[in-house]
Formats: sequence, C-alpha cells, structure tokens
Amino acid sequence: MADSPTRRVLVIGGGASGNAVTVLLRRAGITVDLIEAKPDWNATTGSGITLQGNALRVLRELGVWEQVSASGFAFGTLGITTPDGTLLHLAEDIRTGGDDLPATLGMQRPRLQQIAIDAVRASGATVRLGTTAETLKQDTDGVSVRFSDGTEGRYDLVIGADGLNSATRTAIGIADRPEPTGMAIWRVAAPRPEGVERSDLAYGGPAYIAGYTPTSEKTIYAFVVEGCRERTSIDPATYADEMRRLAQAYGGAWPEITQHITDPAKVNYTWFHRLLVEGSWHRGRVVLIGDAAHCCPPTMAQGAAMSLEDALVLAELLTSGRDWDGELLQSYYERRIHRVRTVVEASVQIGQWQLDGVRDADLPGLIGRTMNLLKELP
Repeated sequence: MADSPTRRVLVIGGGASGNAVTVLLRRAGITVDLIEAKPDWNATTGSGITLQGNALRVLRELGVWEQVSASGFAFGTLGITTPDGTLLHLAEDIRTGGDDLPATLGMQRPRLQQIAIDAVRASGATVRLGTTAETLKQDTDGVSVRFSDGTEGRYDLVIGADGLNSATRTAIGIADRPEPTGMAIWRVAAPRPEGVERSDLAYGGPAYIAGYTPTSEKTIYAFVVEGCRERTSIDPATYADEMRRLAQAYGGAWPEITQHITDPAKVNYTWFHRLLVEGSWHRGRVVLIGDAAHCCPPTMAQGAAMSLEDALVLAELLTSGRDWDGELLQSYYERRIHRVRTVVEASVQIGQWQLDGVRDADLPGLIGRTMNLLKELP
C-alpha cells in the first residue's frame, strides 16, 4: 500500500501521545481525525510536569521547542535533601536528549497542553471534543467507527491514545489493566520561592518523598508521595488539608510552599499505577500508544517521554512507505518494548525499595543505567 493522501487515521485521545502523533502524521499529508472525550481538551488540568531531554527531543521534532523553552524552566541538577532541607547530594542530570538540549525542564502542565493543542489545530487535523468512539468494527481494509454523537467514520488505521483506562484497549480485547503500586502522590502548583532553581527531593519524614520542580520563572509544582494501601477514600474537600499536613514536616523551601496549599480544588491526588502490555500493542488495524499501552510511577519522570517517543516511532513507520499491515505494527512494538520495559521496571523498583524500607539499594546505579540507555535514539 503506497503512501497516499487518501489515507485516513483516527486518533482517540488528545493527550501527549495523541497530539504528537496527529501533528507528525499531518505533516506527512495523512488525513487525521482526533477525538477527545473531555470538552475542554484537558487544557486546564494538572499542576506541573518534569520533562527529561529525550522528551524535549521529541517536542523539538514536533516544532514546538521554542514555545516550550520560553514557557518552562530548564535546569541540569537534582538535589537530594534531608527532611529539614539540608542538602546531602547534588547530582548532575544526564542529558538524555543530547548536549544541545537541557537535561531537564519543568513546566506547567496546562501550558504544555495548550502548546500541543495549538500545534494540532495548526496541522489541519479535524478535532472533535466531547466525543468518544462507541464501536470499532474491523475488516481487512480498515475500521468502521461509530461515535458517541451518532455519526460514523471509516479509517485505514485507528490509534488508541486514550490513556491509562483506555476504552480502546478493552474494545480490541487486550485484557491488561493498570495495577496500583501501593503509592500515591499529592501535587499542587505554587509560586516559585526565591532560590529554587532545580528539583529537590527529600526522603524520609512522614512521606516517602517530598519534592518540587520549578515550572517557570514564577511558578513551581510541589509534590508529596505517600503510601496508599491504608487509605480507602479521601474527601476531595480535604485535599489541601491533607497535603498541607504532610508538607508541614519539611524544611528548606517547604514552609513558603506550604503557605499556598489552601485550595482543595487546586490539589491533585492520584495513585501510582503500573501497566505494560506484552506481545503486541495492536489488534488488526487498531494500535495503542502512550499510557494506553504502558504506564509507570513518575519516580524517573519518564511517563510523558515514553508516550512522546511512541508517537515519534509510530509516525516514522507509518510514513516510511511500507504497507500498513500487521508486520509494520508489530515492528513498532518491537522498537519500543525493551526501552519502555526498562523504564517501567526501573520506575516501579524505585518505589518498591521505599515501600520495603531497603536502605542499601543501588538507586544511583539503576537511574544511571536507565538514563544512559535513553540517550540512544528511540
């Protein structure tokens, strides 16, 4: 099947991977419809995000690096502190995106999403918000889709980029489901205290980790990681009180940060999950990318990077001139699985060491080996 402008792709989900693959496919002249369940396209959701160099490398390929660089806060070191804020170790971050990109960049998540939204709009893709795919019916030539608004469409390929609880994954008969790891995270955006110019992580105290990352000249996002097995439910009205209670035990920049943990609606609480679909990420002409195929705790700040790399690799294969068949989609999985498995297993292991109270774990070795792998092109 030679490259043709008549090829049509449906992308289900407008998060990091869905937006990225849409832009890349449109650049190659492929017709793309993107549907997103949230009417606001998640443009106001989330506090902050940490992007390593390999994520920045994909964002540069998307043509949005200048906007990302201008909106975020770049840095190259990670501080390890005691709960009272005393610096124990300052580690140089590995430049996984190459020497011409920052090692790490913190950013407000809604700002990153808005940059991606603008890129999708500019690409000429058709976007429908507040819309889901109700049924997917495949045959040898393509996929017929019935949408939640009663309309129908016919596509050469469907890309399921609909996240951790992917309905697409279920619809194509993949039984894997995300599993809680036993940890949960509290996140909040706050003004940047003077002198905070890198990520600092405090281990110990009432939580497993208390950390913060600058996300612009004026903002940071702060987070506290605790166990979740003992919690059955938490009233969202108490989110600020709960996070503030944990944060008050930490020194350094934390007293200033804690003053701003007041609005429960601005505090995000989520469990850590693990997911890795093995064997293949497609069934017929429907293929999964991003969190729909894999996810891991943010202990290595690689979740968005893995999703963006998925989009880059899949788009590269789809625009290579090869037939859009099972062999091509399997080669996408085989390009990605070792790299993604390494990140998922390392991210889960870091959390498990903390849950188990392991004091002599080779954390620097594990992180170093994983990040050096990620310096290679995906």
